[in-house]
Amino acid sequence: MKRSSYCGDLRKNNIGEEIVVCGWVHSRRDHGGLIFIDLRDRSGILQIVFLPESRGTFRIAENLKNEYVLSIKGLIRCRPEGTINPNISTGQIELVVAEVEVLNTCLGLPFEISDYVETSEELRLKYRYLDLRRPNFQKKIITRHKISNEVRNFLNEEGFLEIETPLLTKSTPEGARDFLIPSRLQHGNFFALPQSPQLFKQILMISGFDKYYQFARCFRDEDLRADRQLEFTQIDIEMSFVDEDDVISLIERMLSRVFKTVLSIDISTPFERISYNDAMLRFGSDKPDTRFGMEIKDFSQEFKNSEFGVFSSAISNGDVIRGLCIPNGSVFSRSEIDGLIKLVCEFGAKGLVWIKVTSSGVESNIVKYFKEYEVKTVVSKLNARPGDLIVLLADEEKLVAQCLGVLRLKMGKKLGFISKNNKFNFLWVVDFPLMNWNNEEHRWQSLHHPFTSPKENIDAITKENIGRVKSRAYDIILNGVELGGGSIRIHKTDIQKKIFEILNISDESAKEKFGFLFDALLYGAPPHGGLALGFDRICALVTGEESIREVVAFPKTQKSFDPLSNAPTPVDDEHLKELGIKVISKLIKL
Repeated sequence: MKRSSYCGDLRKNNIGEEIVVCGWVHSRRDHGGLIFIDLRDRSGILQIVFLPESRGTFRIAENLKNEYVLSIKGLIRCRPEGTINPNISTGQIELVVAEVEVLNTCLGLPFEISDYVETSEELRLKYRYLDLRRPNFQKKIITRHKISNEVRNFLNEEGFLEIETPLLTKSTPEGARDFLIPSRLQHGNFFALPQSPQLFKQILMISGFDKYYQFARCFRDEDLRADRQLEFTQIDIEMSFVDEDDVISLIERMLSRVFKTVLSIDISTPFERISYNDAMLRFGSDKPDTRFGMEIKDFSQEFKNSEFGVFSSAISNGDVIRGLCIPNGSVFSRSEIDGLIKLVCEFGAKGLVWIKVTSSGVESNIVKYFKEYEVKTVVSKLNARPGDLIVLLADEEKLVAQCLGVLRLKMGKKLGFISKNNKFNFLWVVDFPLMNWNNEEHRWQSLHHPFTSPKENIDAITKENIGRVKSRAYDIILNGVELGGGSIRIHKTDIQKKIFEILNISDESAKEKFGFLFDALLYGAPPHGGLALGFDRICALVTGEESIREVVAFPKTQKSFDPLSNAPTPVDDEHLKELGIKVISKLIKL
C-alpha cells in the first residue's frame, strides 16, 4: 500500500475519501467492541478505528504495541458526537480500517515517546532516534527547516549567491582551539576545521562575488555549555560596497520576514541601537536583555566626596560606584541578601552595599556613614519605592558591570520579570572598542577579530590611544542572547599592517598565519562587510528552548561525547602509523 496522505494533514474536507497512511503506533485503546489507535507521523496524529466485524484487521489490532510501524488503508469519517478532540488538528475525524499491514515491530522502549515524560539527557541522546520521534521535537526540527528555507528564499531574492567554503583549512590564532586534522600525505602537517569562514568570505569579496552567503558548519574545540557545541551552524553573510547601515538593514528585513512567515509574528523595524558603553553601564552586559527594566545607574560623581571610606577610596583609585534597585526586594531575608553578596564575590568583588527602602525611611547596616542627601539622591535616581532593595557596588568598572549584570539577570528571573510569552526584543550593540587589554598576556587583542575596521582614521591611531578607538562592529541581540555579530572589514593593506603591528603580529607572522588574505588585499580589494548569525541559537529562541541541544538533531553532551555513536573512539595503531602519530597515554606536564 502506497501512502496517499500524511496523518496530520487530513481534515473534515477529506470525509468519505479512501486513503492510505503510514506511521507509528502512538497509543492503543481497547474499548471492548472497538479498538482505537493513534497513528503518528511527522505531521501529527490520526485516530484509527478497528471494527470487530472486520475480523482479520481486528485480530491484528489486538496484538499491536506502541511504536509498531503500520500501513493502513481505510475510509475517513466524522467522529461521533461527543468524541471530538479539539486539542489536535485531526480531532474532528477518524479513519475506519479496511486493510492493515504491520511493516515492523518494536522492542520494549527505554523511555516513553511522549512530550510529557521526563527522561535523562544521557538516555535521550543514546537513543536519539527514539527521542527524535517525540512530536514536539519533530516540530522543532521542522521549524528549523522552515527558518533555513525562508532565509535562503530571502537572500536569493536579494541577489546573494550561496557559495561553499573549505572544511579542511589552515589553523589560525586569535580564537578558540582548533580541531586539527593530520595529513597522511604530508607527515607532520595538519589541516584545521574552520572556526568560521572569515578569511574565505573576504577572499570571495576580493574575487568579485559581491553578495555571498552560506549555512556554514563551524568547529571549535572548547568546553561546552547549553548554548555551545563543538560543531555548530551559522548563517554567514558578506557584501561588497556597503557600510554598517546596509548590513544592519538587510538583517532586520530578513529576520522580520522569517518571524512573519514561520511564526506569524510581526517584528517592528528598525531595531533599537545602543552603544557598547551604554549597554555595559545600563545593563552590565554587551548582550542586554531588555524585556525588563531594573537598569544600572552610576553614582561615582555623587559619592566622590563621601565619608564612607570604601566609596571615597574607590573613587580616588579610579574605580566606579554603581547600583540597581530590586523591586519588592526588601522582603529578602538576611540569608538571601548574603546570597547576593556571595554571588558578586564569586566574580571577584569585595562586597555589596544594600539598602532597604521602607515607608519610614531606609534601613542598612552602613547607612549611618551616608549623608542624608546622598541617600535621597540614590533613592531618587533609581526611582526606588517603599519595599524595594537597593544594592551598590564599588570596584573596577569592568568588574562592577559584570557583577551587577549577572545580579540583574538573576533577579529578573527570580522575580518573574522576564516574560516568555512570544516577546522578542531585538537590538543592536554598536561602537565596540576595537581592542581590549589582555592582563594575563600583557598585550592588546582584537575584541572581535583582527580584520575589523576601526572607526578612526588610521593615521590617528597609536599604541597609546588604541584603547579608546572604536570599531565598525555590530552585534545583534535577542532577549539577552547574542544572535550574531559582524563588522565592516579592513580592505587596505596599510591599515591591516598597522593593526597587526599594534597586536604584535610581525609581517612574517602575518604572512604565515593570514598570508593568502594579506596578499589578496594588494590586488584591488573592495570595501566590504558582513555578519554571521548563530543559526542554532535562532532556532532555540524561536522554539522557546534554552539549550541549542534541543534544536540540533545529533548534538554532543556537555562532556563532548556522543552517546549514540560512542564518539570519540580510539583509532587502531595501523591507522595512526599511516598518519605518523603516536598517542601518549598520559599528558606530560612541561
